Amino acid sequence: MTEQESSYKFDPNSIVQYDNGITSRNFLPNVFLWMFVALGLSAAFAYYFSVDETLMRQLVDFETGSRTMLGTVTMFAPLAFVLAMSFGLNRLSFPVLALLFVAYSAITGISLSFILLIYSSSSVFTCFISASVLFGVMAFAGYTTNQDLTKFGSILMMFLVGIIIASIVNWFLNSSQLDYIISFVGVAVFVGLTAYDVQKLKRIGEGIEYGDASARKMVIMGALTLYLDFINLFLMLLRLFGSRK
Repeated sequence: MTEQESSYKFDPNSIVQYDNGITSRNFLPNVFLWMFVALGLSAAFAYYFSVDETLMRQLVDFETGSRTMLGTVTMFAPLAFVLAMSFGLNRLSFPVLALLFVAYSAITGISLSFILLIYSSSSVFTCFISASVLFGVMAFAGYTTNQDLTKFGSILMMFLVGIIIASIVNWFLNSSQLDYIISFVGVAVFVGLTAYDVQKLKRIGEGIEYGDASARKMVIMGALTLYLDFINLFLMLLRLFGSRK
């Protein structure tokens, strides 16, 4: 045995690192990869359903302009997926959690196909690009800033709860002025949440250790968080600046 061979020591962590696939270095890139995959699926399903009249008739009654039963279920199904993933995180395996996330992004895309019937394609595209730029800038800010955004996170969550309550109230009031206020505040909230969530995920990634079995599941939940930030930012911008058909 040579001196070089005798000095080599077997490191079991190297196998754990390979098998697990998630390390502190690639945690955040994997989060963004899953997020982009989900956005791509949502965009594809939204477009496909909006241009296929046969599929859209399963969601909307063209004679009355109202949603069908399936259309109503599709609108609320994404919430059920989010709740199932959040509350079942500890009990679900990674493959099941990943499958739920993929299914969630597809169903969300189907539910978003309605906006292509309401808003012009040019305004949807413009708001999507605007949301992408805002999201990218705030994600970069959240990743690079040395300021602790934890205290801002609790404030933003309070505003988010307020937006949800106000939206439920406006469901009955149908006030265009209140809708404008909600959308304006919503843009500010989700811009802030993007920076906060990216910083939070960065710190989670820095704490990942080799062999952490829950790391891959945290990737999925991180991707879900950023996906929700982006989608809601896009919808708030669309409500503010979108041109209706």
